[in-house]
Amino acid sequence: MKSEPHQFDVVVIGAGAAGLFCAGVAGQLGLKVLVLDHSDKVAEKIRISGGGRANFTNKDASPANFLSSNPHFCRSALSRYKPQDFMALMNKHGVAYHEKHKGQLFCNHSANDLITVLLQECDAGGVKILSKCAISLINSCQDCYEINSNLGIFSCPQLVIATGGLSIPKIGASDFGYQIAQQFGLRVVETRPGLVPLTFEAADWAPWIDLAGLSLPVQIETGNKKSKISFTEDLLFTHRGLSGPAILQISSYWREKTPIRINLTPNADMLAFLMKIKSTSRKLLVNELSNVIPARLAEAWIKTDLALQRPACDVPDKSLSQLAHRLCNWEITPTGTEGYKKAEVTVGGIDTRDVSSQTMESKQPGLYFIGEVLDVTGWLGGYNFQWAWASGFACAQAMAQAPKKRV
Repeated sequence: MKSEPHQFDVVVIGAGAAGLFCAGVAGQLGLKVLVLDHSDKVAEKIRISGGGRANFTNKDASPANFLSSNPHFCRSALSRYKPQDFMALMNKHGVAYHEKHKGQLFCNHSANDLITVLLQECDAGGVKILSKCAISLINSCQDCYEINSNLGIFSCPQLVIATGGLSIPKIGASDFGYQIAQQFGLRVVETRPGLVPLTFEAADWAPWIDLAGLSLPVQIETGNKKSKISFTEDLLFTHRGLSGPAILQISSYWREKTPIRINLTPNADMLAFLMKIKSTSRKLLVNELSNVIPARLAEAWIKTDLALQRPACDVPDKSLSQLAHRLCNWEITPTGTEGYKKAEVTVGGIDTRDVSSQTMESKQPGLYFIGEVLDVTGWLGGYNFQWAWASGFACAQAMAQAPKKRV
């Protein structure tokens, strides 16, 4: 005999940033809310984010900092819940934070402080949270959703999918959200790893492998004409390729078999510098170049051309001109990425053409999608958290105003 379902106004599937925040807001607006999560612990991705200190927003966040096949979709939600709103929430809970770089805000102590804020907000709204919940089936019938799980059957008129993307599978990432979307006839934009290190064939990378661990500021770009995008951030050499903020940023825009272009000396006029030392220095060119870029990098570049392996004053003008051009326009083509296991986010997701930008409700009545599961991807630097807060807030507000039967 089938047991009677436990009834709620709202069930949120996914106890990450977007899910917990949405649940807390909805609960405090008077809705009876249940959060379900398949993991042992809630908010695991928050716990490891930002080096364990959670880069919880960026105070300069705007729609320009997001990637989507429908770029205007994020505007409405971002305009209605701003970084300053979440900063005020952190202040209310007495959580100390600081700005680290380019508007990025981090908890002073630990990402656990952010998790505590979200859980306390849920407590204030009477939200019930169940972990270790394996969902076997979701059905839609008579203006409600019925969720079958190992912890029982739950019924609700409004169902929120906040299950994130495919990044970092070791902490439980899955394609659950995409499966639910497709079950109800919604489209999914092709997914790929984002904010992820780039890799190269071993033979192609051999000249640079000894640079592993070296970091320097660069300007990096990919794409052409209207699709061209560039960032000025730090680059990190690894044994398999390139990483660091510059690469993580560009990786979300990079497409297979296309090059990336790197200016290794964005703060110097290399041609003017090289011509000046040719006329004034008898030191080896590699020693002079080490004054502008890290010594190991200078040595690696000088090894590529015999004409450069001599005193600066003896290097032909043509060779110096070519060196300046190559340092400012290093063009290389990655063969791939480190994949979802190292990716911080998933690019692509639920097609936002099937979702309301005002409410986050999909074309399937009563079914909402928020956070990373949607085809909205922020830059590195707190933008994805801000999307979690903004989309979760818009969703909670809409559900509280929806003229639907409450339990």
